[in-house]
Amino acid sequence: MTRIYAILAVTVAAAALGATWIATRGGTDDRFAQCRSSQIAGGADTIGGPFELVNSRGETVTDKDVITEPSLLYFGYTFCPDVCPLDTSRNADAVDILESRGKMVTPVFISIDPDRDTPEVVGDFAANLHERMVGLTGSPEQVKAASQAYKTYYRAQDKSDEYYLVDHSTFSYLVLPELGFVEFFRRDETAEQMADKIGCFLDAM
Repeated sequence: MTRIYAILAVTVAAAALGATWIATRGGTDDRFAQCRSSQIAGGADTIGGPFELVNSRGETVTDKDVITEPSLLYFGYTFCPDVCPLDTSRNADAVDILESRGKMVTPVFISIDPDRDTPEVVGDFAANLHERMVGLTGSPEQVKAASQAYKTYYRAQDKSDEYYLVDHSTFSYLVLPELGFVEFFRRDETAEQMADKIGCFLDAM
């Protein structure tokens, strides 16, 4: 993804998330209030929710199958030339930092390019980034439903070119079992910063 498309994708996604979040601090009975960068305007259930996708073994799985422990979700695609590898590597580093602190978090990669990202391709991509990363893909309908649940943006460019790019948002999402989505992270946050914030949420569970 070129820099201009990355900026465009983030701008569109930020506008969508901005309709759901308000920038206030504290003053609520939210158990995670001290951990948040901002507060949820409509409640945590306005972002995230059930999904049905396909894992690297070709098995259909649901969010209940995947999110069995705190998880860090990222929507991208394996042919992404620069943004996705950097973001997912950063996420893997954050997970390793947390593990060194005694906190286990599962990194999850969800493809928004189901035409090229087969279960095997997604599985190889995830395994090369982290031994515990879960790679997911699915039908176009399944992927679209999962993306809409997390209010992400993606749009493929001209598919007549086999090396086509996909414009997409670049947020990472912290999701907790039973509780669901609790926080998102922008791509300018470092692995250390993410680990500190995620650790706060895990301590408050």
